[in-house]
Amino acid sequence: MSATHPPIAAAAVQVERVSARAFTVPTDAPEADGTLSWQETSLVLVEASAAGHTGIGYSYTAPPAAALIESKLADAVRELDALAPQAAWQQMRIAIRNVGYPGLAASAISAVDVALWDLKARLLGVSLSSLLGRVRERVPVYGSGGFTTYSAEQMRSQLSGWVQEGITAVKIKVGSEPQRDPERVRHARSVIGEGVRLFVDANGAYTRKQALRLAEVFAQEAGASWFEEPVSSDDLEGLRLLRDRAPAGMDIAAGEYGYDLYYFRHMLDAGAVDVLQADVTRCGGITRLLDVGALCAARGLLLSAHTSPAIHAHVCAAIGPLAHVEYFHDHARIERLLFEGAPALRDGCLCPDAGVAGMGLTLREEEAERYSA
Repeated sequence: MSATHPPIAAAAVQVERVSARAFTVPTDAPEADGTLSWQETSLVLVEASAAGHTGIGYSYTAPPAAALIESKLADAVRELDALAPQAAWQQMRIAIRNVGYPGLAASAISAVDVALWDLKARLLGVSLSSLLGRVRERVPVYGSGGFTTYSAEQMRSQLSGWVQEGITAVKIKVGSEPQRDPERVRHARSVIGEGVRLFVDANGAYTRKQALRLAEVFAQEAGASWFEEPVSSDDLEGLRLLRDRAPAGMDIAAGEYGYDLYYFRHMLDAGAVDVLQADVTRCGGITRLLDVGALCAARGLLLSAHTSPAIHAHVCAAIGPLAHVEYFHDHARIERLLFEGAPALRDGCLCPDAGVAGMGLTLREEEAERYSA
C-alpha cells in the first residue's frame, strides 16, 4: 500500500491523466521460433493517475502503440470514474472504431485497461488479485524458451535451470527446421528427465500432415504432452484434425493471437483446442481476459495465459479454469529488469503478494531510460 497516499473512500474519483512510453530491450541472445526471428522486444508502458495514485499497465507490442494511446485513448478515459475500468474499456473501444481494433489498437487498449485496474486496486488499497477475487494463492507456470537458434548447450542450461527452480513443465520452440525437430525434442527430454512435462510450440509452422506425423514422434520418442499451434491458429479445421488424431495425453493449444471475444468463441465453437490460450496484453486487458476465463468455464476447458507473467500472476489467481501461466524467458527477464516488485517464483509457481496495493510494480526509472524507444 502507498505510504504517501492512503486509500480513498469507495466513491467516484475521476481519472486525471493517462500517458504512455515505449521501451525496447535487446534479447540476451539471438532468438527464433518456427516462423519468426528477433533480437529485441518492445514494451509499451501506460501510467494512469487519480487522487494521488498511479496505476501501471503494459503490453508487449510495437512502440507506435504509445502514440495511439496518447492521441486516441487518453482523452477517451480522462475524467471517467477510476473505479469503473469496464466503462473506460467501452469508451476506448468506441474511440478506435475508425482505426480498427485487432492488432495494435487492441494491444494499446489492453495496456490502458491493465493500468486502470491497477489504479483501482491502488485507490482501494488492496492487491489486484484480491480486488479480482483470488481463488488460489499460487499460480502454476511452465518455463518457455528453447528457441530454435539455441545450441544444445544453451538449451541445456536454460531448461535445467528451470527444473532446478522447481518448474515442473518446460516448452521449446520447433518448426524452423522440421527435419531437426525430433532430435531437439529428444535432447530436451534428456535434459529435464522423466518427471517434468515437455511442451512443444510450432508457432503455426507445420502443414497438417507434418504436424500429424511429428505429433506421434514427439509423443512416442520424448513424451511431449502439449503441442501448441501445430498449424496456423487461423486453421481451425486443422487444429480440430490434430486434436482428434493426436496421441492420447497430448493437448492441442492455441489462442495467443486472440484480440476479441469473437476469436475465442469461434475457436471454441470449432472444438479446435484442448486448452485455450489468451494474452492479457492483446485480448483487451483484464476486462476481457476475465470474460475469456468465463468462456472456458462455460465449455469445461482450461485457460493458459500467454507470457507477461507479472500481470498474469495477479489476474490468473482469480480465474477458476486455469491451467498455468507461460513463464516466457524474454518477458520474465524484462519484467525483472524494468520493475521492482515482480511476483516471486517459488517451487514452480508465481505467488502474487496480497499485501501490496495493485500489482505492486514500480518502474525502475533510471534503468528503463536506457531502453527508451
